[in-house]
Amino acid sequence: QVHLVESGGGLVQPGGSLSVSCAASGIIFSQNAVGWYRQAPGEERELVAGISSAGNTAYVDSVKGRFTISRDNAKNTVYLRMNNLKPEDTGVYQCNFASSLVALTKFAALTGWGRGTLVTVSS
Repeated sequence: QVHLVESGGGLVQPGGSLSVSCAASGIIFSQNAVGWYRQAPGEERELVAGISSAGNTAYVDSVKGRFTISRDNAKNTVYLRMNNLKPEDTGVYQCNFASSLVALTKFAALTGWGRGTLVTVSS
């Protein structure tokens, strides 16, 4: 059974930094692409960053140059380092996995969502 646990969220001022992490179990982590998703209040969930099994990364335009996704296969964990945070980065951050970076965008096929971790960017 897949189990995803996100952590590290909190309240941060605009311009600040924060790192969130997601620990996975029940999957062969190293063979999967992993993505970080964000759902702002009243908005649809969006994919903000993804990392393939080979370490290739992709980002939504709004976070390019500010967010960095990384993974530690030995720890079955994916990280998202967020710099120069903006109020519009506020939301619940969740991770999920798929067979490829493209497959991470197929929202209807994704299951096993964790509870997420809340990031609030506010002064």
